[in-house]
Amino acid sequence: MDFGIILPLLVFFPMVGAILVYLIGRKNKEARNNLACVVTFLVLLGAVLLFGKHASFTIPGFCGLGLHFDGDELRVVMAILTSFIWFMTTVFSKEYFALYRNRNRYYFFLLMTLGATLGVFLSADLYTTFIFFEIMSFTSFVLVIHDESEAAIRAAHTYLGIAVIGGLITLTGLFMMYHMAGTLNIDALAEFVASQEEKKAIYAVGVLILVGFGAKAGLFPLHVWLPEAHPVAPAPASALLSCILTKSGVYGMLVLSCKLFLHDANWGNLILILGVITMVLGAVLAVFSIDLKRTLACSSLSQIGFIAVAIGMQGLLGSHNALAAGGTILHLVNHSLLKLVLFMSAGVVYMNLHRLHLNEIRGWGKDKPLLKFVFLMGVLGITGIPFWNGYISKTLIHESIVEYIEILHHAGQATTYMQTVEWLFLFSGGLTLAYMTKIFVAVFVETNPYPGNAAHHNEGPYMNRLSAIILVVCAVILPLLGALPQFTGEKIAEASYHFMGAHGPEHAVHYFAWVNLKGAVLSVVIGALVYFLFIRKVLMEKDDNGNMVYVDRWPKGLNLENKIYRPVLLSFLPFAGSLLARFVSTLTDGFVAVLRMLVFNDDSGRVVPPEDRYFSAYTDFDDKKVVYGEGFAKSLLMIGVGLAVAMLYILL
Repeated sequence: MDFGIILPLLVFFPMVGAILVYLIGRKNKEARNNLACVVTFLVLLGAVLLFGKHASFTIPGFCGLGLHFDGDELRVVMAILTSFIWFMTTVFSKEYFALYRNRNRYYFFLLMTLGATLGVFLSADLYTTFIFFEIMSFTSFVLVIHDESEAAIRAAHTYLGIAVIGGLITLTGLFMMYHMAGTLNIDALAEFVASQEEKKAIYAVGVLILVGFGAKAGLFPLHVWLPEAHPVAPAPASALLSCILTKSGVYGMLVLSCKLFLHDANWGNLILILGVITMVLGAVLAVFSIDLKRTLACSSLSQIGFIAVAIGMQGLLGSHNALAAGGTILHLVNHSLLKLVLFMSAGVVYMNLHRLHLNEIRGWGKDKPLLKFVFLMGVLGITGIPFWNGYISKTLIHESIVEYIEILHHAGQATTYMQTVEWLFLFSGGLTLAYMTKIFVAVFVETNPYPGNAAHHNEGPYMNRLSAIILVVCAVILPLLGALPQFTGEKIAEASYHFMGAHGPEHAVHYFAWVNLKGAVLSVVIGALVYFLFIRKVLMEKDDNGNMVYVDRWPKGLNLENKIYRPVLLSFLPFAGSLLARFVSTLTDGFVAVLRMLVFNDDSGRVVPPEDRYFSAYTDFDDKKVVYGEGFAKSLLMIGVGLAVAMLYILL
């Protein structure tokens, strides 16, 4: 059987399904909801069929270069992960959107975005990647702006602005790369870059391409859309943004780092630095946040930083990159599954209270053991507690850093830089524990001090049975992946080694030996200190009634979007552009005026004799009138014709 035909079906079937869902939704809402679930389930089955296979498919001639799809190991892993999360969020959307308006629009763009996202992950060349990457940006924009509130509109505009600017810069890089290499096929580009001795120009092009992918991933300094878009989007859309859409940017980073710049220490160091900044910044923002979904959004920012650190370590370790490669793909998968659980849980809270501020939702989940269990699984996983999935991937990343420190030490080179990276890694892990403990305690442990608060109105079931099953299934996966890494996570890593240029670990990893457990213990200690000494003491204060409440102490001036990006894009650049345009216009008008005066003798400011209106003129000497006149252009043409005739006469 030719499995290649499945690749375009995975991409275009959801898009066709989106049209059918929209049309059916105009007549029957329940049929629309069920059909959307069926479409996503069929896509999941198709992706699973590709596991263990290597398929490819080409649609020639599309926009000149054609569309090229490939179904190797990593791409199939991403397709399965994407379709699984999309199916779960689509099922959850049935209850979440029960009282929403514009549901037809939501389901249409939900399925369109699924097709575009799979087009990114299954692409075999950067041209195909870019086409579906841009489609995904525009279709997901509608998911962000769905509520149409003032905050949603502003966040969606930021999201789209970053996506468009990043996409244009990436397109510029792709033009330059195609000019240099004559191809955008990923494997052919890898061979081309490897054959070049001088790489300065290729590095510059690589950075241009990185901008668009890094922006979608939420990599610093183009991360500003992420903490704004997640809180205002509906919870299922927030889950997709965090779990999958950011990973499309990570996929682009992997193509650059593991194909074009494979084992390149300079490139790896660039990604590492950006990753460390993103990792620490996201964790700090999450510690200060007092909004449930914003905290989870900032957490996503930090976890993307962890993944970027792993990608950077692959470049620094070169051919010894197995630990970093395993940590990269496993943390990518783990973070997606963890945020699926956490954002859907946050969706249950919002579904009932329509609030997300910690002081307003405080204590709502205290008497809800099922939701408390589900959320706790996500907390334990993302904080890197042993026997949960996040611990496995963070251990691999940490061990890759330690391994590189040992390599530097044996080579007699300074290790201060990498030791700093290690401590920032552990510190960020500690901050993760601190902010996740804050939101778990606030929602599920503390008692709300205000009797009239909405958090105390718990009439009826807070979620239906189907949503409960979905949440429990997703939550149980997390400890299974963490407790049995040899049978779960390592198999996923092995399926992705070829794409990332890794050959498997040189020795078995003993995840639960003390040498690996101590990193998690250090992060737990750091997290406990930050929670009790900073969050409880500094980020909480007594209100007028003597109750301890959470306060937002993040400096308002520390906002790249408001202080730099919006002023530059909306004020400075338009002013500079209009000023330049006026200068060029004035310069052009002046040049034309000089030509009219000196060449064409046409100036309204002085009297021009009738015969001087023409560049060449023949007059009747008797009547003193112009019999025949020629303009400047025609005179030049006749001169050229005369010269050509003269040259032919001389030659022949």
